[in-house]
This record gives sequence, C-alpha cells and structure tokens, in this order.
Amino acid sequence: MEQKKQEEVSGMQKKHDSAEGKKANIMKEILGTIAYVAIICLVVFLVLRFVGQRTVVNGHSMDPTLAHGENLIMDKLTYQFSDPDRFDIVIFPGPEEEGEHPYFIKRVIGLPGETVQIMDGKVYINGEELTDDVYGITDYIEQPGIAEEPLTLGEDEYFCLGDNRPVSYDSRYEPVGPVHRSEIIGKVWIRIWPLSEFGPVE
Repeated sequence: MEQKKQEEVSGMQKKHDSAEGKKANIMKEILGTIAYVAIICLVVFLVLRFVGQRTVVNGHSMDPTLAHGENLIMDKLTYQFSDPDRFDIVIFPGPEEEGEHPYFIKRVIGLPGETVQIMDGKVYINGEELTDDVYGITDYIEQPGIAEEPLTLGEDEYFCLGDNRPVSYDSRYEPVGPVHRSEIIGKVWIRIWPLSEFGPVE
C-alpha cells in the first residue's frame, strides 16, 4: 500500500513537472516571438529612418517613367557618400504651399557649376545640346522659363526637370529654381506598387 502511494505521488510529480516544463517552453516561445518581432520592427525603423523611405507619386510630371499613384522606395543612404549624377531621379521639398512643402520627384539634368540653357525646345549644357537624354522623355520644351537665358549653377545647385516636360513644374520656374544639394533627400530606388511594375527604377 505504501509503495502504491509513493508511485502515485511520483506520477503526480512527473505530471506536475511535465506541465511546468510545457509552460516554460510556451513562455520561451512567446518571449522568443516577441523578441523577433521587436528586432524586425527595429530593423524596419532604422531602414526607413536612415536608408529608405516609402513615397507616392502625385501627379503626372514624371510620365512615362513614373505614373500617378505608384509607390516607391527612396534611397537616402547613397547621397551620404556621393553626389547626385546626371539623370538620377531625386526627391526634394518643393515650394511651400499652405504651410507645407510637398515633395517633388524630378530628374537631375544640370550639375553644379554647369551652364544650362533651353533654346528651340532643347536642353543645352555648357553650350552643347544634351543629346543622350533618357528614352521616352518628351523632347521638345515649350516653356524654357528661367533657363531661356544661360543659367550658371552654383557649386551646390542642380537643375532638375520632370520627364513629362510640358506639364512639369520644375527648376525652369522661379519658385522652384535650381535645387541645393542640402535639399535633396534621396533618389528613387525601387517601385513597389503596382506589383506588376515591381523592381528598380532605371
């Protein structure tokens, strides 16, 4: 009888230990999942804060390259180590509107120290026609704006145009003008929406 009681006690202890072990394993899994989610959130935050940022195309100034409503990821890291190149698609704050600065998405055409002029519907850099422009851009420019006369850029200024030049509000217009290097937030990197167009933006 005594042995039977001891066996029952032993069996109950084992069940208790087994239940405690299961609880400990469940807690470990829960804590592990929480830690994993926290790390993912931290990585996403750091990426969005220092490396990339989602932005949405608003308007048609970059047709046909970028369409209205498309979602993009902006690369904010590259320009920490290098300067924008000609034909980069960059993002910068536009002129203030109702107390806010809308973000502009435009293409770099003129680089610091260069002289830009628009004559007969064409872009000239340092007196030479820009013939290697990006495929698909509307060639003829009806409104030269401030670039009707030769415009020499400062050592930290970039002349930016939209790809859909007949409707683009860009560096040709005095409220926008040449874009200072410090104003350029980053360059367009990846199109993430619509999914059918997912991939790097050339």
